[in-house]
Amino acid sequence: MSYTAQEIMQYCREEEVQFIRLAFCDAYGTQKNISIRPAELHRAFEQGIGFDASAVRGFANESRSDLLLFPDPATLSVLPWRAENGSVVRMFCSIGKPNGQTFECDTRSLLKKAVEDAKAEELEFSFGSELEFYLFKRDMNDEPTTEPYDKAGYMDIAPDDKGENIRRQICLILERMGISTESSHHEEGPGQNEIDFHYADALRAADEAMAFRNVVKTVAHENGLFADFSPKPLADKPGNGYHINLSVKNDEHHTKLPSVMAGILEHIRAMTVFLDPTEDSYKRFGSNKAPKFISWSSENRSQLIRIPAAAGEYRRAELRSPDPTANPYLAFALIIYAGIYGYKNGLFLPPVSDIDLLSADKSVSANYEHLPQSLNEAKLAAKESSFIKQHLPQRIIDIYCG
Repeated sequence: MSYTAQEIMQYCREEEVQFIRLAFCDAYGTQKNISIRPAELHRAFEQGIGFDASAVRGFANESRSDLLLFPDPATLSVLPWRAENGSVVRMFCSIGKPNGQTFECDTRSLLKKAVEDAKAEELEFSFGSELEFYLFKRDMNDEPTTEPYDKAGYMDIAPDDKGENIRRQICLILERMGISTESSHHEEGPGQNEIDFHYADALRAADEAMAFRNVVKTVAHENGLFADFSPKPLADKPGNGYHINLSVKNDEHHTKLPSVMAGILEHIRAMTVFLDPTEDSYKRFGSNKAPKFISWSSENRSQLIRIPAAAGEYRRAELRSPDPTANPYLAFALIIYAGIYGYKNGLFLPPVSDIDLLSADKSVSANYEHLPQSLNEAKLAAKESSFIKQHLPQRIIDIYCG
């Protein structure tokens, strides 16, 4: 439900809210927040709440350190794990400069602009997230270990699957926060889990992905565990993927989605550093169904993009290369712009690849371009891309590619 600033202030008075968390993220998608008291809400909506950006990774230097947070009233959510008396609520924020301009490294605002640019082309995107994570035990000093919480496998059940109750707790908390999950299950790795989300518009889907990671880490800690979203927590086990499902609204005849996919395939190498921003991201590619080649298929899970077996409103494309260290605002924005490019230029998909490229003979796989195989290769592809320079501020490019 969407609220106005006045309704938020009235709600906080009536419900005796004691603290309001103003949430934002750094350029890499790590969530940050500042807490204010209800008496400061009016100032937050009208003038913004200042913070020292020089202490936030990639945001500013010491000479330009003041930035302002402006809460988005439509994102109000109660944090259910806080006490009922004196409750705490959270809102996501846009980031502005003291001169009134939008801060160029505010990736949430970049996504909002991408959504508006898509609407100008009569394209409206919806996204659904599938996020994987490991649950590891903690040691006697409450420090994380790499010992999995269980030894269960794909879609196993209790008692082998010890994460069942934790996933249930996560889903129920998300529901109380107004976030709908579609399904949850144990993944292939020991202690590895996955929770999938219903489709939502781009901004809401990115907000939900941010909130999800925070909820998972909080619930895991309350259960004496550590939630690890890194792309390759265990060298010899499956990595964590962030499978991004996308569809184009009102695409009744399915004429828009293929050209959108073609645009993504054309620019994926340049986009990869923003979808997979760590050294370990590239250890995941090419094994355990994580893609290596730039290809697509109707159903084959070894492909970069697959079209799951679904029809009607559930028809979608699944991009399988991103991992959970990606900033969802930045990832969705680039996917949208690549989709716009494909649609405006009438691109056609290359021939379908209904084969397992990960086990195919080299004489077959040699015909396919591959994703960057290292972080440095991905950085170089982004630096050389006119597409990236057109749609991302130079400061974001420098942060990721420096």
